[in-house]
Amino acid sequence: MNLFESLRISWRNIREHKLRSTLTTLGVIIGVAAVITFVTLGASLQADIISTVAGGNAATMYVSAQSQSETGLPNLGSGGQTIFTEHDINDVRSLEGVEAAVPEGGIAASTVEFNNSTVGRQWVVVTTPSYFDVKNQQFIAGGSFQSGQREVVLNRPAARMFGGENVTVGDNITVTRAAGGQRINATVVGIVEPSDESALGFGEGSSPQIFAPTDPFYQRTVFSPSANENQRVYGRVLVLADNPERVDAVQGRVYTYLGEQSDARQLKSSSYRFKVTTQDEMVNQVKQVSNTFTAYITGIALISLVVGAIGIANIMLVSVTERTREIGIMKAVGARNNDVLQLFLFEAMLLGLFGSAVGALVGLGGGYIAASLIGLPLAFRPEWFGIAVAVGVFVGIIAGIYPAWDAAQTDPIDALRYE
Repeated sequence: MNLFESLRISWRNIREHKLRSTLTTLGVIIGVAAVITFVTLGASLQADIISTVAGGNAATMYVSAQSQSETGLPNLGSGGQTIFTEHDINDVRSLEGVEAAVPEGGIAASTVEFNNSTVGRQWVVVTTPSYFDVKNQQFIAGGSFQSGQREVVLNRPAARMFGGENVTVGDNITVTRAAGGQRINATVVGIVEPSDESALGFGEGSSPQIFAPTDPFYQRTVFSPSANENQRVYGRVLVLADNPERVDAVQGRVYTYLGEQSDARQLKSSSYRFKVTTQDEMVNQVKQVSNTFTAYITGIALISLVVGAIGIANIMLVSVTERTREIGIMKAVGARNNDVLQLFLFEAMLLGLFGSAVGALVGLGGGYIAASLIGLPLAFRPEWFGIAVAVGVFVGIIAGIYPAWDAAQTDPIDALRYE
């Protein structure tokens, strides 16, 4: 019996039992659909994060001190070890290839008030006016604050966090410091798009942020060994290279300065190390974390494929029993064991192939719906269509091997006597 004839007979038997064949493939359809949905959602999330984190910031570096036990994403907040003095920042700013270097610290606010609305604990980022240029953040309204003024800049989520009232440029808010309870009245002078810190959330700006000048909001100081005086001290420094192509060279110079001349090398704990994170490194770490998460969820979804394989094996065993007399007739007219094996194996393969193809389409639709609900742009990996088809065929083969072998071993005389 040639391959075409085996395929024709297998397809005919599947069409004669439409409902049973459809129910048999449901396990494969659900399994493949779940895998494709999670892979699509993971790819969409990764693309959205990377486009926001890396977009327009190819020349930006993040300088911090991290514990050697810390892993995963770089510390995007200002909660690292606070060891970088103003002397260090000025020296980094003067390194060859550095266009700008700005500090980033923070204060905890117990409440933030606007009109009659109050929001609980918030983190206020303190920095210098050029911070937004270094991070390439776009202003929706207004502009940057001025040093020495009681002015603040909000990102869009922060401007909308006061219930039904949206803060606009020119409005006043009151920040109450968590330490000491000091109330600071400040004027909102600008509103910016969410930064890369917000990009690690889902959808539009999951992280409200308030930005304020170091003077007069931030008074944390430490003794600078190099300047021989007390200076403000920060947890992170943002460095902007004058050319994206010189980022690696600038990164090396910053590392050299920190390790040999900085105040920070004397102030940091022995268990901490300097970390100068470039956008490429950050993107790679985002990809690694995203891929690990997607692989974990996909692994869980693969359980459905196991259930689908069991369903195909079960129905194929039933089919062998139902067609025992047919097998006997086939063998009586000259069919060999290999012909019978091929016939039933093709039938199982077709069931797996049909289930994986439908499941891939359903999964793509599910991924599109999930990405739309979360607010992510759809991103899909085309290779997963091929993988889905291959998996469907593989599942069909694995599930059909034993039933096909069992059918091939049927004794023709016993089969013809079977009622």
